[in-house]
Amino acid sequence: MGSNALDLPIIDMAKAYSNREEMAKKVVHGLENSGFLFIDNVDKLDYDGLYKACKWFFDKPIEYKRTVMRNFWNPENKNIYRGYFPVNEGEPSRKEGFEFARDIKENDPTVASNNWFYEKSPWPEEDGAFPFKSFLQGTYEILHNTALEILRLAAIGLKIEENSFDEIFAYRPCTTFRLMHYPPWEGEPPKSAYTDDGKVVITPAHTDTNFLTLLTRFNYGGLEVQTDSGEWIEVDPRPGSLVMNIGDTFSRMMGGRFKATRHRVIDIQEDRYAVPFFFTPSYDGDIGINFMTKATGLGPEHKVERYGPWVLDVIKYQKKYFEYRVLPDIEPKEH
Repeated sequence: MGSNALDLPIIDMAKAYSNREEMAKKVVHGLENSGFLFIDNVDKLDYDGLYKACKWFFDKPIEYKRTVMRNFWNPENKNIYRGYFPVNEGEPSRKEGFEFARDIKENDPTVASNNWFYEKSPWPEEDGAFPFKSFLQGTYEILHNTALEILRLAAIGLKIEENSFDEIFAYRPCTTFRLMHYPPWEGEPPKSAYTDDGKVVITPAHTDTNFLTLLTRFNYGGLEVQTDSGEWIEVDPRPGSLVMNIGDTFSRMMGGRFKATRHRVIDIQEDRYAVPFFFTPSYDGDIGINFMTKATGLGPEHKVERYGPWVLDVIKYQKKYFEYRVLPDIEPKEH
């Protein structure tokens, strides 16, 4: 571990049942303090396969990637929210990505036709060298179940009903699974990429908006977390482990007791790959529940608030992320 590296709690999923209370306490402690955890021993999670998936896709020429490029960058395609987005030159967030979701049933009568959260994920044509679609869809389910299990441990640690968090993810989650490639800066980075402490970012400081994130970062450095004192501390790579952090949605549902911590990615001057799984409620999921009220009996009254309209305001109208600023100016409406 580096001399100035963040010491994160380690949640061993192999002990999630045999040492359930111990793991539950560790989850709660970590989320109350750093807001970040290491997750070890996720059954059947293939890190080498995820790296191969990144290389298989991102090494392809741009003409190939255009076949699944989002509509804003390729008007010939219909996909608005899922698929490929290119590096946006001049932005301090220097990355290209491919993202998909778990598809819902076609023509679901309860989903408005203009609700792009639920559009069908586009997939690139495969060449037989790597089972891209089937591998990633299988990995999605592994990570979905892992995230739910961590939330059950959190519930046990809070001494509330173990499945308290399950409902808002049970039916049509809006979870996004993303492959990312951060190419190094070519020439001088834009001024906006320089930090106050003299470093260069490839992802500026932010909190995640979603519920929780499970990040595969392979063996790359560059991830830094901001402490309560404002200091930036590096999270050392931990091969064969996930990094987990929570987002604004989870924090607000905990009355702020669990921390959505600011973090950033520093330029390491080489190609970098990462695979975040942005675990997210359904569009209609009720995020007005305050789980601290459930745990303590003290806190605000429950007022129903749907996840979809709330997050739209954050990612689109507050313009928090460049890759979503270009979404159509239409708020999905339910039938």
